[in-house]
Amino acid sequence: MRRVLFVANGHGETAIAARIGREIATLAGEPVALDLLALVGTGAGAEPLNVVGPRRAMPSGGLVAMGNVGAILRDLRAGFAGLLATQIAFLLRARSRYDVVVAVGDVYALALALLTRTRTVFVGTAKSVYVAPYGPFERTLLRRAARAFVRDAPTAERLIAANVDARAAGNTIVDLVDAEEEPARGADGQPPRRWIGILPGSREEAYHDGVRLARTVRELGAQDPGIGALFSIAPTLDAARFAQALRDDGWSLEAPGPEAPFEAQSGPTRLVAWSGSLGALLAASVAVLGQAGTANEQAAGCGVPVIALAAPRSGRDEWYRMRQRRLLGDALLLASPEPALAAAEIAELLGDDVRLQDMRAAGRARMGGRGATAAIAREILELA
Repeated sequence: MRRVLFVANGHGETAIAARIGREIATLAGEPVALDLLALVGTGAGAEPLNVVGPRRAMPSGGLVAMGNVGAILRDLRAGFAGLLATQIAFLLRARSRYDVVVAVGDVYALALALLTRTRTVFVGTAKSVYVAPYGPFERTLLRRAARAFVRDAPTAERLIAANVDARAAGNTIVDLVDAEEEPARGADGQPPRRWIGILPGSREEAYHDGVRLARTVRELGAQDPGIGALFSIAPTLDAARFAQALRDDGWSLEAPGPEAPFEAQSGPTRLVAWSGSLGALLAASVAVLGQAGTANEQAAGCGVPVIALAAPRSGRDEWYRMRQRRLLGDALLLASPEPALAAAEIAELLGDDVRLQDMRAAGRARMGGRGATAAIAREILELA
């Protein structure tokens, strides 16, 4: 039996690895052992991959870019050094266990995957020339991969010019969403005139960000009672904790069912929590208000206009949001961090059909087409 190990360094990266794994299982025509080493988090949402090796959730959620010393120190105090050592030991022991190792994320995942001295496939999800190109050291590591897939054609062209055999098969993030999903609805089966999707993210700060986003939609609903919110709850997070945070912020709650674990009301504004598929949420949404990473990008790729709140203060949040602004271009509106001001900006956007259409087109163009996961799966099977 052929054996494939995925090495993923993020929650979105785990979802991408799982999607590629499903394609491998479909295309192989025979059983293939599919394992995942989650460098970040615990591997939630990895099905059909079998989660293996040492893993632990860290305070930063894996987001320690821009020399964020505070996040690095918190991770170190939480045992990151010991976790990394055991993950390296696992990969060294895996040298003869797998036919192919697939690194999903950035070159940190690739560097660790290369420790197996096994044919390695790189699926780059983080870097792009729209944000920051791969640097000299990163290109050196990319040359050691048997296959290197990057997220867009301009990035591949830049790498090819630097003698890296990079390929742009499409954007794996877009493939995470089923394009033919039925739109999500509330427990009564009747949507309001327009849904706004809320994407608070999948890391610990999502509990705080979710309340901020809900406040903005509450302000928006006070201006337009036809607006409702679909509140996405990632599989890594706790719906009950979100429910309590919203209750503390003045929402009244009830619990209608499993895919919509709670519904909330504040004045005329209706909010439905959604733990079903993201595709159903996006299919129902005229726009999304999100502080997420991968989910914001999925929305843009599906042609749903994306709105994010600017960081209330400088730091990692400000850097991350500006990075996403460069990545998504005109598909993203960066709104005020103040709920009332943000609601006014969103109301203006929703009343401008031309601008909404331009944002839909920009998102699809910037994120690229579907089909990358199937193409990558075929290459992995050829190497295995």
